[in-house]
Amino acid sequence: MTNPAIVGFSGNFTRPSKTRGFVDHIVTEIAGRYGLTASTHDIVDLGPSLGNAKGTRDLDVQARAILERILAADVLVVGSPTYKGSYTGLFKHFFDLVDPAALRGKPMLLAATGGGDRHALIVEHQLRPLFGFFEALALPTALYASEKDFVDGVLASEAIRARIGLAVDDVGLALFGRQRARIAAE
Repeated sequence: MTNPAIVGFSGNFTRPSKTRGFVDHIVTEIAGRYGLTASTHDIVDLGPSLGNAKGTRDLDVQARAILERILAADVLVVGSPTYKGSYTGLFKHFFDLVDPAALRGKPMLLAATGGGDRHALIVEHQLRPLFGFFEALALPTALYASEKDFVDGVLASEAIRARIGLAVDDVGLALFGRQRARIAAE
């Protein structure tokens, strides 16, 4: 049996990126607590084939490998910067390529970043409905961080760190429940 994996995916297409750093911080916390193998990717990692892709067959080898890691993950952390009240267009385009049944039941931690607190509802009004369509298991504790929560691009807010702790607990409950279901089925 392989070690369970957590994969982070950030909808940001610039580097350095507070969103990718935020997603990677969350992934690292979860992986450390539960002993999961971890990786984090963003739009930049997908390369130039994403923009013209009309289906997964149009993605280059690197982009397909990332998609396969995302689909095979035991837990996903997805995050996007906020642009005009929503996630980025390339983030949505990437998930438009995913088969609607591919994320069914997969535990997902939803996160976003934005310039200020007025964008905090992006998770509830944009990300949660998107992954509800896929019938993913969007965990109850969502994470949002604004400009004021970072210092030199690094998460500095103790309040956000405490909320990440609650979200990490949610992941543990989701993983434990999945393991119990597998044992009961055997």
